[in-house]
Amino acid sequence: MQKLNHAIVINAPKEKVWHTMLDLDTYKIWTEAFAPGSSYEGDWSEGSKMLFIGPDENGNMGGMVSQIKESRPYEFVSIEYKGVVKDGKEIITGEEAKEFAGSLENYTFKEMDGKTEVIVDLLGSEGIDEELKQYFQDSWKKALQKLKELAEKT
Repeated sequence: MQKLNHAIVINAPKEKVWHTMLDLDTYKIWTEAFAPGSSYEGDWSEGSKMLFIGPDENGNMGGMVSQIKESRPYEFVSIEYKGVVKDGKEIITGEEAKEFAGSLENYTFKEMDGKTEVIVDLLGSEGIDEELKQYFQDSWKKALQKLKELAEKT
């Protein structure tokens, strides 16, 4: 498995950072770094199905089919990818799903002296190419900076 790590310290308590990161209204803002119109359908409770979706360059709905593997409010959430959404349809079998199926995206929230460190660990399949890996590196850097700005607003 390939592993990518990202972290940022945000000057806000972990409860505020958690909600800023995961509540739909603010999620849509910080995830613009990945793709305009990013959103999700579902909830963050353990075992829940979650669709991470957004329009592609042609306006068709695409994204990822996922399940919340673990959720400890204000501490940790783990997302396991099961497949893809393509043209609004969920695909969880076959070659298209295989590239990401079983990959994990983990968020850890550590509070220290009123500040919160957010750690993002991406554990993906060996099949992720260098171009996609670089896209994730660049996008996560921008996304976490936007999350920091949102959470630090009073």
